[in-house]
Amino acid sequence: MVELPESLRAALEDELSSLAPKRVAALTAALSQRYRSAASNLATSTGSSFVPSPGDVAAYAAYRIPATFAAVAAVLKEVRERLPGWEPRSLLDAGAGPGTVAWAAAAVWPGLAKATLVERESGMIALGRRLAARAASDLVRDATWLQVDLTGSWPDVSPHDLVVLSYVLGEIQPGRAEALVNQLWEMTGGALILVEPGTQSGHARIRQAREWLAGAVIGATVVGATVIAPCPHGGPCPMGADDWCHFAQRVARSRLHRQAKGGELSYEDEKFSYVAVSRPGLPAAPVRARVLRHPQVRSGHIRLELCSATGGLTSEIVTRKDRERFKEARDLRWGSGIQWSEAGW
Repeated sequence: MVELPESLRAALEDELSSLAPKRVAALTAALSQRYRSAASNLATSTGSSFVPSPGDVAAYAAYRIPATFAAVAAVLKEVRERLPGWEPRSLLDAGAGPGTVAWAAAAVWPGLAKATLVERESGMIALGRRLAARAASDLVRDATWLQVDLTGSWPDVSPHDLVVLSYVLGEIQPGRAEALVNQLWEMTGGALILVEPGTQSGHARIRQAREWLAGAVIGATVVGATVIAPCPHGGPCPMGADDWCHFAQRVARSRLHRQAKGGELSYEDEKFSYVAVSRPGLPAAPVRARVLRHPQVRSGHIRLELCSATGGLTSEIVTRKDRERFKEARDLRWGSGIQWSEAGW
């Protein structure tokens, strides 16, 4: 279960204290419908603002910050596991919204010293700055904000160790997405992370971007990225057309979050798809396989659905007779990376 940092939770509650709960819920429902409509009509999108009013910005904060923080934090922690000797010092967040990624990155890598947050919407930037003023992290408080349309003209931005594009590709017209991904790869000094909703279409966007990055070209030189997570291999994605790779992170719902979503449960599960790639030569800890579904625990055995390091999808049944492997399998969860070990993994 992931909870927002206390300073961020308190700042959000203060930000929304002037809005009646019913008003927040109504704005949230309208905003959600606007995003769904835009996502299904990208080819004819005019590039107009998704959050034209202060109320829309507030609704977005209540609706999406907790889930985005949880998903991005889970991905960053996995990247940290795969790159155990890597300590990034700079972060570039493209399409930063109210700066949620910077909060998550500061929690995972306290040594980060510089953050550049790129966002088109002035209302989001204003909200991000107000929230950041309450942060305990220097990285968040002192972040540099750039008001930029991601598919337009950028100012000169130097390479950053860690570059993140989260929940943005679905808002970009298909013809412009590849150029943006390749541009961000040029700005990546260490690792690039892309996150999308854990839907069939979200996975399709991640899968396409993964293919672009594998054959990325700068100038006349092929500088393909090394896939470090979640895939345990660098080959083509083995998923069939009717399936998709996604994971879930449980996030605690505050009173405000429950009101915004009209829910009663104290938690929700944010489903997401992602890919993390690195520059060739950055040492990564390999995994033998990735668990793609909730392990099926039965009497005397555990069934695992896996994506393997050989590039295929496999099912493995671990029985109680194999004590060491069974012991390890009991600790596996949906999304776990399975390491090679003395137990035979």
